[in-house]
Amino acid sequence: MNYKMVLSMIGNILLIEAALMIPALMMALIYQESCSGALGLSLLLTGAVGLLLKTARPQQRWYGSQEGMMITGFSWILLSAFGALPFFLSGQIPSYIDAFFETVSGFTTTGSTILRDVEALDHGLLFWRSFTHWIGGMGILVFLLAILPQNNAHSLHLMRAESPGPEVSKFVPKIRDSAKILYQIYLLLTVIMIVCLLIAGMPLFDALCTAFGTAGTGGFEIWNNSIAHYDNVLIEQIMAVFMVLFGINFSLYFLVLHGKLKEALKSEELHWFLGVVLVSILLIAINITPMFGSFLTGWRHSSFAVTSIISTSGFATVDFNLWPSFSRMILCLLMIIGSCAGSTGGGLKIIRLGILAKSIGCDMKKVINPRVVRRVHFNGVSVSDAIVSGIKSYFVIYTFILLTAIVLISLDGFDLVTTVTSVLTTFNNVGPGLAEVGPAGNFAAFSPFSKLVFSAAMLLGRLEIYPMIFCFAGLRRKSAKSSVSVRISN
Repeated sequence: MNYKMVLSMIGNILLIEAALMIPALMMALIYQESCSGALGLSLLLTGAVGLLLKTARPQQRWYGSQEGMMITGFSWILLSAFGALPFFLSGQIPSYIDAFFETVSGFTTTGSTILRDVEALDHGLLFWRSFTHWIGGMGILVFLLAILPQNNAHSLHLMRAESPGPEVSKFVPKIRDSAKILYQIYLLLTVIMIVCLLIAGMPLFDALCTAFGTAGTGGFEIWNNSIAHYDNVLIEQIMAVFMVLFGINFSLYFLVLHGKLKEALKSEELHWFLGVVLVSILLIAINITPMFGSFLTGWRHSSFAVTSIISTSGFATVDFNLWPSFSRMILCLLMIIGSCAGSTGGGLKIIRLGILAKSIGCDMKKVINPRVVRRVHFNGVSVSDAIVSGIKSYFVIYTFILLTAIVLISLDGFDLVTTVTSVLTTFNNVGPGLAEVGPAGNFAAFSPFSKLVFSAAMLLGRLEIYPMIFCFAGLRRKSAKSSVSVRISN
């Protein structure tokens, strides 16, 4: 294990985070807010620790998959730990655990909040809070690969550890070029959305924060009643379109940019995703039409809620906690399904569920005719047994963690709907749940222990479990080796 390389890379990440605090600091200075001191001090502390870790100069610059997992896991934990400092040092979130929860929710693009009054935060902190969504949406390690020269033979380990989905492929031969392409597409879509929101009448500050939350599929808003504050159909539909766009696999945009539109449109994953979106919107619109008096109004609110939940953005225009049970159940299922692999969205991912469903179909056919060899095909390509096995294993681990978290959260004594959906929404990086944690609620009433469990669930969900497990497994292995060496020397 190349621990010095791990420390050096984490140092780079913290230095980048310090630099990314500068826009929020500038925003606080423009509005002449007291939080500017807390942002400046947080920037200095984060940068100082980053420089300190950079002093661990590795003799060898290589790193393998295990080092990649450790770098990813600990980077995201430390990103959140230092990213929470502006909220805590400013005193606007007095509890550090609450500040840590809020920051984890930001970087993991979850959007769950402990804030009862979001509007009480300074503009600088509101900007930093939303900006964490944008940073975490594409991934801080992908950003690192895009701007720093790395050994391309090993950099794929970092991209695989941080990127959502069963597998990661390179767009072009060099990893750094692939990372640049990802961020260029990400930035372009974000800028286009900001312009669209400005045309729709949204103020510049609001447009920036909303676009950051939508691009990262996060859901933090700057108003207590979220997007309902604007009561603007055009803004809602612009956001609905972009929530879908950011929930699509970014590799398809790469194909489109290179003139391969037909190939992109043939994506089976895209067909499944759009199919689930349209069917869900229609079913919920029909179900809630009696509540709103017309199908068009029902379609308006249904389309926003469905695109918000399946993309795991978590914005809201109405309190869907008041909708009929049928509609709420569909939204709960969408929390689990999530968006496409290679997008900024969370959840299990459409491609996993598609391959899993086809695998079950093949297994059932084998029961009827054991001699026939059947392979799972997705996107017109035969899926290897290793990938199918990996998806099944992931589903088992996912279910185990989900149930364990539900049991732990139940210690707080909330009702069943609150307990279950609070875990569903945090583990799948969605944002709002139902009952006490619905669009009109928050997570403030949970105990500090539960908030730490939620924070762990958000990190596990965003990094798709394995990096968080392996980074601590690596430390445990080092500790075991140290104890063995001590016993031998004695």
